[in-house]
Amino acid sequence: MAKSLQEQLLGAGLVDKKKANKLKAEKLQHKQKVKKGKVVDQGDAQRQAELKRQREEKAAKDKALNLERQQELEQKAIQGQIRQMILQNRINKQDGEIAYHFTDQKKVKKLYISQGMHDDLTKGRLAIVALDGGYEFIPEPVAVKIGERDADCVLVCNNRIETVEDEEDPYADFQIPDDLMW
Repeated sequence: MAKSLQEQLLGAGLVDKKKANKLKAEKLQHKQKVKKGKVVDQGDAQRQAELKRQREEKAAKDKALNLERQQELEQKAIQGQIRQMILQNRINKQDGEIAYHFTDQKKVKKLYISQGMHDDLTKGRLAIVALDGGYEFIPEPVAVKIGERDADCVLVCNNRIETVEDEEDPYADFQIPDDLMW
């Protein structure tokens, strides 16, 4: 019968008895780990680390994609709100002879409107908004709310100017001289 490799090394004097027992113990421990399923290879550990890194990258990528989708949905909801506000509050355009000029995306546009609408636009009581390639007139408070959501929709919204004339002012007919000193 042939001797084991360990016995042959001991016989040749290449390994001492203490080292042989240590190797035998390590071999026994390895067998027990294999039975329990706890053996981890160096290559296996690298694979596990690589898989973990890939999972983390995928999770980060998915999170960014979900955030982008959520922002798109929020933007669609805002556009729907703006559209609804315009449709509910629009004022029918009264065709007239007065040309009103305004800019839309760096282009000068012209609408013909009545004198009353022109006065309301210049005094800031009305505003012009873009909707589906056309233009709608809406009240100024609604335009302010739309401007908070999306400023690009509101094309013309002048500052409101209310002229208050005091009819009982006894000095209304007299002008104040420029060189008056107090």
